[in-house]
Amino acid sequence: MNKSQYRNLFTETGIPKAEVETRLERVKQYFFYGSEDERVYFPVEDDMAYITDTGNNDVRTEGMSYGMMMCVQWDMKEEFDRLWKWSKTYMWMESGYHEGYFAWSCCTTDGTKNAHGPAPDGEEYFAMALFFAAHRWGDGEGIFHYSKEAKDILRACLHKGQNGRKGTPMWNLENHQILFVPGSDFTDPSYHLPHFYELFALWADEEDSKFWKGAAEESRLYLTKACHPVTGFSAEYAEFDGTPMSRENHLKKDRHDWFFSDSYRTVANIGLDYEWFGIDRGQCAATDRIQQFLLEDARKESYHIYEVDGRVAAEDLKHPLGLTATVAQAALAAKSEISLEWIRLFWEKPMRTGKYRYYDNCLYVFAFLALSGHYRIW
Repeated sequence: MNKSQYRNLFTETGIPKAEVETRLERVKQYFFYGSEDERVYFPVEDDMAYITDTGNNDVRTEGMSYGMMMCVQWDMKEEFDRLWKWSKTYMWMESGYHEGYFAWSCCTTDGTKNAHGPAPDGEEYFAMALFFAAHRWGDGEGIFHYSKEAKDILRACLHKGQNGRKGTPMWNLENHQILFVPGSDFTDPSYHLPHFYELFALWADEEDSKFWKGAAEESRLYLTKACHPVTGFSAEYAEFDGTPMSRENHLKKDRHDWFFSDSYRTVANIGLDYEWFGIDRGQCAATDRIQQFLLEDARKESYHIYEVDGRVAAEDLKHPLGLTATVAQAALAAKSEISLEWIRLFWEKPMRTGKYRYYDNCLYVFAFLALSGHYRIW
């Protein structure tokens, strides 16, 4: 699978290419090697490193797999291998009910598992980053036989519970939808990555190719239902029909039926999928809708926590930079000229410092890579 042309939306808005490349290098240095108040990447021992969630003081498969994807896009093989070895050493579960998966949270100091359950978005990013690494750098030995490791992950994701294996799959094998966690009966719209599944269909085990192709098609159709027809917002957790997951037993614990931190990623994913494959099953309309709905709030720098229909639900927004970044990245699939304003709004935002910088800056990095034409298929 080769794609030769990637749009640089920064230059399309009039920003000189040299200026974009200079900023891109600064973004990389900030994220990986900035000051103690900037970076989230921390080398340990001679050959490992982790990315920390600074807001929660732990290491998550989300951040580790995101970091590996950033590294392969930036041709940072040493950093990639360090992150991958830490993940395999401390997060991977080699036995028990979740054998073959990765513990979603570990301690920063000694790698002790904070939980023994996985989060499926980590597995799908791990697998995609490993395939890209194999194609960009070539397979090595042991855990650095990247393509084998990727296939092993995806095989576990689909085939646990079969042929005597303990556990449950990460996808619903009947409707092709990724699950919030293995064994659950609902999903997370921001976990739906049809652009990854198109490539898994080419590179994972041949026997699973049809499933992955079906997952790509289902996810695009699903996202047309999960994104609100006026606002373009999706919920953090949702039912298989796309409606917000509003079950009483879950709402008693914490709300996830609104447009909040997890769900910011949904339109960014739609944008990158369209950039890579150019397939629109109706899901791309959400990108124009969200850019239009949030434009005035973005201009005033007064975002809120929203219900999916756009009503203000609360004020204590945690990740305003991440929201700006993902809505700007949605420009890859949007048709309206207001996308140019979103790109400019994003360009003018500095990366975040301090305790809560991790999630915002992860989304910032991905948006900058995507909008500059550097988030590529390898």
